Amino acid sequence: MKITDWPAAERPREKLLERGANALSDAELVAIFLRTGIAGLSAVELSRCLLNQFGSLRAMLAADQQTFCQHKGLGSAKYAQLQAVLEMSRRCFAEQLQKGTALTSASQTRNYLISQLRDEPNEVFAMLMLDSQHQVIEFKPVFYGTIDAAAVYPRVLVKLALDKNAAAVILAHNHPSGIAEPSQADKQITRRIIDAMTLVDIRVLDHFVIGDSNAVSFAERGLI
Repeated sequence: MKITDWPAAERPREKLLERGANALSDAELVAIFLRTGIAGLSAVELSRCLLNQFGSLRAMLAADQQTFCQHKGLGSAKYAQLQAVLEMSRRCFAEQLQKGTALTSASQTRNYLISQLRDEPNEVFAMLMLDSQHQVIEFKPVFYGTIDAAAVYPRVLVKLALDKNAAAVILAHNHPSGIAEPSQADKQITRRIIDAMTLVDIRVLDHFVIGDSNAVSFAERGLI
């Protein structure tokens, strides 16, 4: 049965307009993105098949072009469209922490850092630099590593913070494994960075470890 033959309250587009996007299932959201199905499958049925094949919505969104386009109902045009949507989402989060924006909550910072680092295939160590009023100066990925490690040099971070005239910084790095639990090495390098920053009177406010769906805060854990 075509979606147009469904009761209006069950059609994904009408359901979204009436009840909001959060009322839709993953398959219904993907169906709106696809717009049409293929021979023998409605857009919703095709979406369910795709989610089963990819394993999850996130896996589908993170797939590279070759993997994405191998699936029925998808192609280069859909891949380009999806990348544009994802980039708009990232920029929307970035606007929340533009230069001069004062940080008002840990959740605001956490959500921004998750959006920036969660889908990186390798480990990335970044620093969010703030002025004396805790307004954002700049977010800067600094070190790029492998799937399970990145070499981090406190001296480079100190120099960068001084160049930007930062009064405080927030550290962040991702765990490509998806597990956000800080390792012993994470704790050790954080302490070294704090010691180095203290020498030049720059405060390390927090260090976030970014996983698949959450981020662990050193400050909340009492590790800073």
